[in-house]
Amino acid sequence: MNCRICEGELQLIFEATVLNKYQVKYFACRSCGALQSEPPYWLEEAYRHSLNLGDTGLVHRNQRAARITASIIILLLGRKKRFLDYAGGTGLFTRLMRDLGFDFYWTDPYTPNVLARGFEGGSPEVYSLVTTFESFEHFVNPKEEVEQLLKLSDTILLSTELLPEPIPNPSEWYYYGFDHGQHVMFYTHAAFQSLARQFGLTYYPIGNYHLLTRKKFSMTMSMLLSLPQLKYFLYAASFPLLLLMRSKTMSDQQLLTQKRPS
Repeated sequence: MNCRICEGELQLIFEATVLNKYQVKYFACRSCGALQSEPPYWLEEAYRHSLNLGDTGLVHRNQRAARITASIIILLLGRKKRFLDYAGGTGLFTRLMRDLGFDFYWTDPYTPNVLARGFEGGSPEVYSLVTTFESFEHFVNPKEEVEQLLKLSDTILLSTELLPEPIPNPSEWYYYGFDHGQHVMFYTHAAFQSLARQFGLTYYPIGNYHLLTRKKFSMTMSMLLSLPQLKYFLYAASFPLLLLMRSKTMSDQQLLTQKRPS
């Protein structure tokens, strides 16, 4: 078995109990440093409920991501374009972004669209940006997922926690998620840099957010993206920047009411 990101040699790091019953081996790549489970045979059971019961930070995380994404769109991409949230769950993030004024759409093959009904998107359309939050740690084959995402957009904004160094013991890092069994891949900066090289992308780390893009930004914007505290700047900058936007809450309500069958 080789690294599912860079094909590098793997080293066994530890074994842990997943879903309170499966003994699972975890391996680190000697090249890119990514930590990954053995081939995850338990996923059908792990995804009986696609939303993790213990994910109490879901709403707060989406609210924060909406503001950071808003700043990235306004500063780098253009606020009047079309955008897609991939693996969008219940549609919370898509609804938040439309409420802020952005033309966002939703797609997710595993979770029902509850909050963004009427704004389903996906292939074969092409978007200015595709977002996918807290999903990369779920991907068994990250390269295949990146390839699919690049069919939708040349710019990907994702979130996932980076693997600490040194690698924590099984009891020392909540993000392993052994209780729900859905997290099977853990990334380093080197792992994202490897993905970027393989697909001809530029990688910009933004704390626990990660921007992969084929776009070429101006020198000023490239300098902005290199700021060490960029995530906090983008969050704060969203408050004045969003004064440029007009919410789609009411226009969406009117549009969806008109579509409703009599």
